[in-house]
Amino acid sequence: MEPEPAADPDDAAGRLGQPPSQNMLLEAIVENISIGLCRFDASRRLVASNRRYAEIYGLAPGQVRTGMTLSEIMTLRAAVDAVPNMSLDAYVTLTQSGDSLKGAAPKSVELKNGRVMRIRHHTLPDGGYVSTTEDITEQRVAEALAAYLAQHDTLTGLPNRDRLRDRMKQALDEAATGFPCALVRIDLDHFRSINETLGYALGDGALRCITERLREATHAGDFIARLSGDEFAIVQRHPDQPQAALDLAGRLLRAIARPAHVEGHAVVMGASIGIAVAPRDGQDVDTILRNADLAVAQAKAAGRGRATVYTPSMDTAAQRRRALEADLRKAVASGDLTLAYQPVANLQTGRVTGFEALLRWDRPQFGRISPAEFIPLAEENGLIVPLGEWVLRRACAEAARWPRWVKVAVNVSAAQFRAPGLFEAVVAALEASGLAASRLELEITESAMMQSWEETANALQRLKHLGVRISMDDFGTGYSSLSYLRKFPFDKIKIDQAFVRELTANSDSVAIVRAIVALCGALGMTTTAEGVETQEQFDILMAEGCTEVQGYLLSAPRQASELPALLDRLDGPGGPPARPVRRPAFVPESRQESREVG
Repeated sequence: MEPEPAADPDDAAGRLGQPPSQNMLLEAIVENISIGLCRFDASRRLVASNRRYAEIYGLAPGQVRTGMTLSEIMTLRAAVDAVPNMSLDAYVTLTQSGDSLKGAAPKSVELKNGRVMRIRHHTLPDGGYVSTTEDITEQRVAEALAAYLAQHDTLTGLPNRDRLRDRMKQALDEAATGFPCALVRIDLDHFRSINETLGYALGDGALRCITERLREATHAGDFIARLSGDEFAIVQRHPDQPQAALDLAGRLLRAIARPAHVEGHAVVMGASIGIAVAPRDGQDVDTILRNADLAVAQAKAAGRGRATVYTPSMDTAAQRRRALEADLRKAVASGDLTLAYQPVANLQTGRVTGFEALLRWDRPQFGRISPAEFIPLAEENGLIVPLGEWVLRRACAEAARWPRWVKVAVNVSAAQFRAPGLFEAVVAALEASGLAASRLELEITESAMMQSWEETANALQRLKHLGVRISMDDFGTGYSSLSYLRKFPFDKIKIDQAFVRELTANSDSVAIVRAIVALCGALGMTTTAEGVETQEQFDILMAEGCTEVQGYLLSAPRQASELPALLDRLDGPGGPPARPVRRPAFVPESRQESREVG
């Protein structure tokens, strides 16, 4: 049978009573749209097609000609893999089936060459049909990318929290049938300090390195996700829980602890891990996540760098913590906290050179709460900023009534340095009290500096230019003490009591104290030994050339009203003696908490 000749557009337009110019305009539009168009007659021969139809399937101009059968066109497309992954005859039959020609919703067809087409057929009264083809490959790629990004972390490529929840739901269903699973929560310790001291680019490199370490430590079937900046989680299905999760945690801790070499830097990291097991510790995702978080908090409270399995007692501790936070907010708002002061004495002159302000909280119905418990809580919930401003105002006001040679030391947390307004708060406290800036000493721990070095260093420089003295507390307990001494000119270094406590029993501690004293002397910094409790410790420190001492050998912390009498006993009536202090003025009292925070 001879192919049907192509209809002349102008003749067709004339028969329909349309002006030729309108038909030419329509033809121009059809030839330039982004959709491929073709019309087949009732015998399934091509009547007409636009240029885009050939282009969309990767065919050369002129290859698709009027009068060709659908099978012939499909043969051309098959040569360039522009057909689905099925036999050519089957696809031709499918295309010409009644269902395909009923004007149903468009069908998305993936071709062998990877392109995706949206195809719709429109039947015509004469038995033929018109086919429209739209290339939606880029749209599909964009949709797939959006779907991927919605459930994955862009930095590490790991699934995110939403994807973890989906996997946990599946694991919980499986756990209900008798195959337990564990959620292993991993928090990197002090990771913020890496970003702030080495830069975010290097921090990102460290996170990618940690991701590889997690993959190395896990087994097939373990599901790893990144929850936030420095938080990861692993879903582990294993019949022996929680032992299998503890074994995994041990591998993770060892893997993370290995120095990571990123852009020429050796980065040392640690982690705290919490484990919750389903269905024992919960039968829904939110409960398991919460209990794993409680276990992580317990691991951090126990000293970090360890793994802890959730126990029901952690709920009680969390409830106590929430109640403690509520009462602390009330105490800050009502001014129910107090300050105590512990003296600092110069070893050569015997003079009391200052007092360290230490915060005290007597909680109604509970008694005295350790600063080691409520200060970290205040730092986490933001109370430390108003609380720190109150301590500054109160300490400066009380110090203004002391002898002019006596200074006051106030501890400042990293959270206060990160928050705006610390400099203004110090200026306001000095102006309100009339205390000379040189009589105020601000103490910051090395661990606090590690968390926010850039912000802290800038604030310290402004305060030092004001005339305030700056000291580093707990020296020697962090990771990079010497680098901080090089970066910032401290006025004083406080030797941590952990070294002082071992002076009489450990020659290494004596050597460390000797080195610190010599280093600080060369840098023009004074040294204060904390936690001095015995005459033997006192004598060693004096022999090693330490500048000052502080501890129960001199006095326990005292209320402001007790300080005049305390000065009289330590310095003598009328002023400080011109002799070294050789024996304690008071009988040593029982030790307080190792962390005294103002």
